[in-house]
Amino acid sequence: MTVPAPSRTPGETGVRTEIKDQVATVTLCRPEVLNAQTPLLWETLREFSRELPGDVRVVVVRGEGRSFSAGLDAAAMAGEPLAGGMPLTEMAALPEAEIEELIAGYQEAFSWLRRPDLLTVAAVQGHAIGAGFQLALACDLRVLADDAKFTMAEPSLGLVPDLGGTQPLAELVGYSRALEICATGRRVGALEAERIGLATLVVPREELDEAVEDLVAGLLSTNRDAVVETKALLLGAAHRSYEAQLAAERQAQVRRLRDLAGLGE
Repeated sequence: MTVPAPSRTPGETGVRTEIKDQVATVTLCRPEVLNAQTPLLWETLREFSRELPGDVRVVVVRGEGRSFSAGLDAAAMAGEPLAGGMPLTEMAALPEAEIEELIAGYQEAFSWLRRPDLLTVAAVQGHAIGAGFQLALACDLRVLADDAKFTMAEPSLGLVPDLGGTQPLAELVGYSRALEICATGRRVGALEAERIGLATLVVPREELDEAVEDLVAGLLSTNRDAVVETKALLLGAAHRSYEAQLAAERQAQVRRLRDLAGLGE
């Protein structure tokens, strides 16, 4: 089934959502502007996440056309209002607390992709710039076409990455490499992305859809509750001591053993 935002069409929001069996697909659908993102698109993603059926296990994020996403719509930098938003110059004049509240709402459009109960996959072709790069980073796994290019453009524009991309980037490639990628604003090609840990898999462009389908099938083949527990363990591992991680593993295994024995609450 297709799940558009209430009273809005994908053409208006810039995003098309679909749920089939246990898989939800989110497709950015503004190919004429390389899937540039707007606050309305982010609002749509946020609302979709809140209405996601509980039986969905995997979410695939795609970009229609020749690129995944060119990031924030350039109109914002030119002082024009964006769909569902306002010019950045007008936003900057708001009280600090209101600016932070707006950004927090935008961040929710990305952060839900890290929920422990979901496995999320970004299918990336062409450019993934700024917010596009951060959207891919929000996903657990990234399958790249061989023409994919990541760019963290925000510092080049006088801004910082603020959609949740800094932590996963640093976790994936380390502090020094993450800083270099952000501070230079350079393009990271698909082969380098695979080498440094940004890409789960790189395939020829014409094989991208098939590779994503194969990965999704593999993700659905395992026990959901065990995967949920494992993802939670991995997400928390970097922030726990070794002894605390061992304790978390023990507690998770007790839950699994009791559940498999039919003794769960």
